[in-house]
Amino acid sequence: MKHYFLGLASDYTGATRRKQLFSHGKKSDYLKLKDYILKEYGANQVLITRNGRSAIAAGLKYYFRGKTGEIIVNGLTCYAVIQGIKAAGMKPVYADVDLETLNFTPDSIKKALTKDTRGIMVQNNLGNMVNIDEIEKIAKKNNLIILEDLAHCTGKYYSDGREAGTVGQIAIFTFGKDKTIDVVNGGAIAFRDDNAKDLKEPTLRPPFSEVLRARLYPTLGAICRGLSYVRLSGVFMRFLLKIGLVKKSADGDIDFTDRRLSYFQSKLALEQLKHRKQNNAKLLRSFYLVDNRSEVLKKLRKAGYYFDGFWYDTPVMPRRYYKKARFPEDECPKAVFASRHIVNLPNYYKKEELAKAKKIILENLVEDKK
Repeated sequence: MKHYFLGLASDYTGATRRKQLFSHGKKSDYLKLKDYILKEYGANQVLITRNGRSAIAAGLKYYFRGKTGEIIVNGLTCYAVIQGIKAAGMKPVYADVDLETLNFTPDSIKKALTKDTRGIMVQNNLGNMVNIDEIEKIAKKNNLIILEDLAHCTGKYYSDGREAGTVGQIAIFTFGKDKTIDVVNGGAIAFRDDNAKDLKEPTLRPPFSEVLRARLYPTLGAICRGLSYVRLSGVFMRFLLKIGLVKKSADGDIDFTDRRLSYFQSKLALEQLKHRKQNNAKLLRSFYLVDNRSEVLKKLRKAGYYFDGFWYDTPVMPRRYYKKARFPEDECPKAVFASRHIVNLPNYYKKEELAKAKKIILENLVEDKK
């Protein structure tokens, strides 16, 4: 039998799809989300935004108040991170990764430092946690701030027992597709010191089209996954994109001053945040580095497994934005190597569903990691 593993809202169950479709929220839900983040993450100020890249842009813009500089980012990342940094008038600088965790390391961070470095964005890639103690030492020595991007690690802990989001001066939350908190779009910034100034609370309701997409996406994703078994998922998805009911990842707008997150999404994000520690014991995705990925994919298809793509098949994903990211391949060879050999499996599928696929992957692992 063929098994189609599409990333389209696969983490949603029937119950959570219904919630996304029919939940109603109030302004009080929006305010409760802010208050919860304030208390749980020891923040001084919190701002809710319409998406994660807007949260990154707002965090940097309000904290540095228009000053320019460089932010060190992970060598494997999403273009939305780059987009948010640039929208704040700052420059992303990539630090190469460790192939065991896909995170940058203290040594690669040191190599990326310049006189213009202002901060380090900690990503905790796929839920693998960095050595936060060593990164703190680097930040303190060089008078840098730490921004914690919680898209992959909300509710997870560092080895010293501190929760992600409670260490740096800024915590960035992303509530977008396939993230640890997923209400299709949305974000937040928690400022954990008093350096941020002149925050403007977005008050305009999100566009109707954005709210409609957020409500329908989990259900449309389920339909699309079902249609894959009759080879119509591609046709259906192209139709949805054409009429605007679905947007490709990394295609969202940046707006942290005018448009707010919808009240119903605020309500659902709060529910998920309250259960973050129970829900995120596992990694967001399990990754493997394989020899000759194209051959491995052929073997997987022969065994009946069809995947719609893997995260980080370019160091900055998605591939269509890679050239815009201006990634320095010569300076980050391990990130390039990982992108050419990586396969990764979402952990919301059952182990037994992926057992045969995992066996094929494990038989073809890279032996000599460059």
